[in-house]
Amino acid sequence: MQLPDGVDPARAWLAAFFGGIVVVAAGAIAFPRRVYDGFLWRYFWGPVDADAHGATCAVRADGTTERYFDQLACSGADGVVATPGYTTVSTVSYAIVLVFMLIGVLLLLRRLDVEMTSRFYVALFPFMLFGGALRVVEDVNVTFLRADVGTLIPYPPVALIISPFIYFVMFAFTLGAVVFWILLSRRGIIGEYEPYLAGTGVLAASGAIGWLFYISANAEIIGFFPTVAAITLGGATLVTAIFWWTSQRYAPFINDGTGYVGALIVWGHTVDGVANVLSLDWAGALGLGVTYGSKHVVNEATVRITESVQPAWLSEAVGTAWPFLLIKIAAAVFVVWVFNDEIFEESPRYAYLLLVAILAVGLGPGTRDMLRATLAI
Repeated sequence: MQLPDGVDPARAWLAAFFGGIVVVAAGAIAFPRRVYDGFLWRYFWGPVDADAHGATCAVRADGTTERYFDQLACSGADGVVATPGYTTVSTVSYAIVLVFMLIGVLLLLRRLDVEMTSRFYVALFPFMLFGGALRVVEDVNVTFLRADVGTLIPYPPVALIISPFIYFVMFAFTLGAVVFWILLSRRGIIGEYEPYLAGTGVLAASGAIGWLFYISANAEIIGFFPTVAAITLGGATLVTAIFWWTSQRYAPFINDGTGYVGALIVWGHTVDGVANVLSLDWAGALGLGVTYGSKHVVNEATVRITESVQPAWLSEAVGTAWPFLLIKIAAAVFVVWVFNDEIFEESPRYAYLLLVAILAVGLGPGTRDMLRATLAI
């Protein structure tokens, strides 16, 4: 959409941002039951509340919230019921917010005159690992809560590392690091900023993952199954290697636009796919002693459809989550193919930002699922 002449896009974005907050806040105050309880709480805060307390659901009625820990109680609850995980409404809402925030970042990068390159893209890679690992910190917190041994992080502060709020936390942390190192580079204090940016992400991710392994080594209720991580990372690397060799040999046009960045996207989404298959179908065979379920809309629908059309004997043998892995690989390859040279020539900043978001929505959840299964929580 073309803005009228004389309108600053950055100021228009800020006006839309703060205007949206004011409208939502005013609606929640004026119509608390319909706007807050029926929409904001039901689809956004309620799932976070239930997740933070390790509850099957959270129920809001007459301005108070109760948590229930079995499905029967949730089914018979009187009030607005919210369960951990995503719904179609929340998923679509997050997608809209993501696109809006990407536009804001694009405007900021233009204002700072930042050149988007593959080096910048790779520098952001460890931040995605950090986001996934940070989410597992909350999973450990819930495990401690269910075992009645206290919590590592109390509620409500723990909500900052639960979806969707963790996305805003990671967004602010990553954007802050980007701006900080770019400004230091512009002032001549450091040279190229990309290595420093990558180092910040590596330190953050290493700290979070190292802390998780420390907890695993010192808490009996937290397990350690490195086979899960080995299979996930090894499987994703193998699939990516096959994709790269095959495409370069028989269809090099697929990688013309993205280059090795495309291989990184395929790898990140394959991590998500393999981790899901292992968690949903092979947790028992791996000896994890934990039963996992689908929280994402697409994953849940894939498993449900597979169960309905696949013979029972085949489901018993190979499980029902395997199509999700194929969907993730196919979607990643399609994205790599779509992002050709023309897209990068027309708007390299926007192209790279979209690719960052595409990798993040695969590698972030994939890292979380892999680490959860590795720790058997």
